[in-house]
Amino acid sequence: MHETPIYFSERDYARLSALAEGSSHRPSNRTLAAELERAEVVPEDSLPAGVIGMHSTVRVVDLDTGGEHVYTVVYPHEADVDRGWISVLAPVGTAVLGYRPGDVVEWEVPGGRRRLRIDGVAV
Repeated sequence: MHETPIYFSERDYARLSALAEGSSHRPSNRTLAAELERAEVVPEDSLPAGVIGMHSTVRVVDLDTGGEHVYTVVYPHEADVDRGWISVLAPVGTAVLGYRPGDVVEWEVPGGRRRLRIDGVAV
């Protein structure tokens, strides 16, 4: 069970819901759908400061390795790993959505559990 609340703007929620429904049989889409289901959806002007949404650039620290990474969360057709643009359907893309600086995000990957701390967000 997730303890940290996550937030989505109404606009991101609508677009991401359509994306998640597009191929609901894919595990990545089911994961996104589950995150959307538990999120608090608010008007754009009521979104808490620093919330990670679509096209946000986020700085994270891997709490297990100490590595730092910068990613921009984008739609699948915009993804470009060389530029640090990760698809919202990639595990880390889905995992960070709706969180804010200071939050710790945990999720399962084939190699085990990953833990990232959100250190900064540019929207």
